[in-house]
Amino acid sequence: MINIRTLGGVVGALLTAEEAAARLGVKPATLYAYVSRGLLSRERGADGRSRFALAELDRLGRHGRRDRASGPELAIESALTAIEDGAIFYRGEDIFRLALSRNFEEVAELLWLGVFPEPQEWASDPAAVQQVARVQSALPEGVLPLDRLRVGVASAGALDPLRYDTGEAAVAVTGRRLLATLVDSLPRLGGDPGPLRVRPARPLSGSLAARLWSALADAPPPVGGLEALNAALVLVADHELSVSTVAARMAASIAADPYSVVGVGLSALGAALQAVASLAAEDLLADVTSEEAASAAIGERLRRGDRLPGFGHGLYPAGDPRAPVLLRLLRTSWKGDERLARIEAVVAAAASRGLPAPNVDFMLAALARLAGMRRGASEAIFGVARSAGWLAHAMEEYSRRTSIRPRAIYVGVPVGPER
Repeated sequence: MINIRTLGGVVGALLTAEEAAARLGVKPATLYAYVSRGLLSRERGADGRSRFALAELDRLGRHGRRDRASGPELAIESALTAIEDGAIFYRGEDIFRLALSRNFEEVAELLWLGVFPEPQEWASDPAAVQQVARVQSALPEGVLPLDRLRVGVASAGALDPLRYDTGEAAVAVTGRRLLATLVDSLPRLGGDPGPLRVRPARPLSGSLAARLWSALADAPPPVGGLEALNAALVLVADHELSVSTVAARMAASIAADPYSVVGVGLSALGAALQAVASLAAEDLLADVTSEEAASAAIGERLRRGDRLPGFGHGLYPAGDPRAPVLLRLLRTSWKGDERLARIEAVVAAAASRGLPAPNVDFMLAALARLAGMRRGASEAIFGVARSAGWLAHAMEEYSRRTSIRPRAIYVGVPVGPER
């Protein structure tokens, strides 16, 4: 403990990171996660080390680490994703570098096993693809891709007699087959887009990005289009403890099989405050028929009292850092396209009124719009990518063999002696 100072308006003793973590009963990594989420402030001393106000630490502990914007927070230790000062890392690897240099499949393997694999093709299960496709054919034509993924994971799981094997190697095998099966069983709209023309170190013919493109779009990708889709998959593969990820982890903590874990995640993903933002952003862009119409489309949503879909992010007051990375790729692949000009007009109109910057959901919607993909494609891209993250989180829970059991803070009618 060091001298009394003022930190963020809190006066009192300052503690080192080690002392602060010990006082809260958490690891230092968890302490810095509180900082990245805005739950805790810090200052750097003359020696460059972080300092934390004792009064603020105690207040955080008393209030059960409540997130001012998102309600109660459940702290779970994880070695997968770190978010620090606008930077994001998967197992210590900068995701922005990964998005521009690695196939999605390689990044999924990194999340699962902690290493980049030798080149291998992700093969789907032919019997499962046939069965899932048969189930898909019974659905109405207008069913959204995310709903088709939910149906697909349930059908594929029912066909796997070894789905309850939750060993690390087994879950990785299941993950490869499941994601490939989900993508390959979606109704085809376009022809084979060909191999991924990538800067990734180990390009794979028939990559998941290429297969997903042909399932969602009826036209071949432009030069750089598959790179953009591959990068999008990498950028949203995991994002620490989103609500859908917590739901998936809780299922895994009671030894739910990998298919069920992904099914739980996909179910939570369709909730109004989750990936549906990208679908609403798709609809917003569909209403922008010219550059001049951008302000009117935004204004109409504000007039109805709606939030502007795909703009702002609670973890990033200065803007979602994933969005500009994807936007640069879109600008390269669709340079001069009138649809890109309309997308840029929406971003500019929002910025002119001081509205939040676009987030990665908006950029997924922009990618789907530019690629001419079916409605709801942005949700499917998110769902396929995040399934890899859910399985990585499931592996951590399987290894712990301890169920997640939050406790409620009872605030109802008084009971017991005080009644």
